[in-house]
Amino acid sequence: MKVIEKSKKVLSKGPFAYFPNGHILAVSGLSLCLLGFLALPSEEAEATRNIQTIDIPNFTIDRPEIAVEHTTPSAPVADLHVNKVTVKSGDNLSRIFKRAGLNDRSMMEFLSAHPESKRLASLYPGHQLEFSLDSDNKLQRLNYVIDRLNSFTFSKGEQGFEFQTNTRTPDIRMAHGSAFITQSLYTAGIDSHLDDKLIMELADIFGWDVDFALDIRKGDYFKVVYEEKFLDGEKIGNGNIIAAEFVNQGTKFQAVRYTDAKGKSGYFTPEGDSMRKEFLRAPVDFRRISSNFNPRRLHPVLKTRRPHRGIDYAANTGTPVWSSGNGRVIASGYSKANGNYVVIQHGNSIQTKYLHLHKRHVKKGQRVKQKQKIGTVGSTGLATGPHLHYEFLMNGVHRNPRTIVGRLPKAKSISPNELTRFLLQTRNLTAQLNDVYSPTQYATADSEKSTKSL
Repeated sequence: MKVIEKSKKVLSKGPFAYFPNGHILAVSGLSLCLLGFLALPSEEAEATRNIQTIDIPNFTIDRPEIAVEHTTPSAPVADLHVNKVTVKSGDNLSRIFKRAGLNDRSMMEFLSAHPESKRLASLYPGHQLEFSLDSDNKLQRLNYVIDRLNSFTFSKGEQGFEFQTNTRTPDIRMAHGSAFITQSLYTAGIDSHLDDKLIMELADIFGWDVDFALDIRKGDYFKVVYEEKFLDGEKIGNGNIIAAEFVNQGTKFQAVRYTDAKGKSGYFTPEGDSMRKEFLRAPVDFRRISSNFNPRRLHPVLKTRRPHRGIDYAANTGTPVWSSGNGRVIASGYSKANGNYVVIQHGNSIQTKYLHLHKRHVKKGQRVKQKQKIGTVGSTGLATGPHLHYEFLMNGVHRNPRTIVGRLPKAKSISPNELTRFLLQTRNLTAQLNDVYSPTQYATADSEKSTKSL
């Protein structure tokens, strides 16, 4: 009733004032009924309340596994500019980096980035460094080219510079040569297209049997089978001598290269005897000599006839002088007559003496090995010109080194246990050597051709 009373008051004002009271009451009742109807719950709401939860048992469905490859988008490779710098005499790393367009700070950053960078502490003239720089002039790659077969590379990655060595293997082909000796082994080797390395290796192989400064005679000859190295079809140099023959004053010497089961290589006769002896025939590179072994030689300075108990090897000042065998230095000094000299004790009974040296490179008490540099050729003391005076004493008696060395013990030969392996490996080498024409055979063949042409 209170609601109706309030409604009358409200409706008595405004536009409802003109409607009869009965009509107003009817409208109010209808409004109240409508509000009640709207307040009733809907069927959808009732249904929602009656939903029950049903427990579903657990079960698995087997599905085939699909391998998904996760790929990381690669960063675009920036264009690199390569600066090539050749090492010159007197160069250091700072100068080389500057010529490549990098400052000292870049150099220090690189050196501290990888422990292998210490390899660049030793630079050799002729070697080449390739610097790859990005658009910001930052070093991305450094390639050090030692030669056409060997190089090493530093490449910048996510963790800094990475190091890698690069080695290419050349193709090996066999070649051969032979020549008469008319002046010296060296000129004969050059005439037969051998390079300096092969000529010196040939002299080293037979250096225990032949004194190439004294023993060589016109008409001596050699034959040699050696390796040639090719890369991409182009010859890049020579390898090792694999078999050789030298005929000296009618005596033939043959040698083959053999690598034992431990990987050590050396030269032996076809029968397995080592070419290496206890002493070298000559303690210097083969050169001309100024006097032969002559006990009644006229001394060139004192002009008196006195024993010349040794051999003089004439050579330019500074030519290396080798120890002719293993031993211990028992004297290294200077005297008015001998100039700078070195005396080496070999075992209990043999001594060798080296006189008139320009410089001495060993001290008293020092152990030395065969062919180790002990000094250089000079003209100190009573000497008319640069030469080495060499003496060989056995039990205190001077002996001619040209003849005595051949009668001394040889180095270790092939052991009986390895002889079969040696013969199998070297038999073919000996056959290849025998197949090479000697200069005498070439001369005979040319003579026969000339006769037939007539």
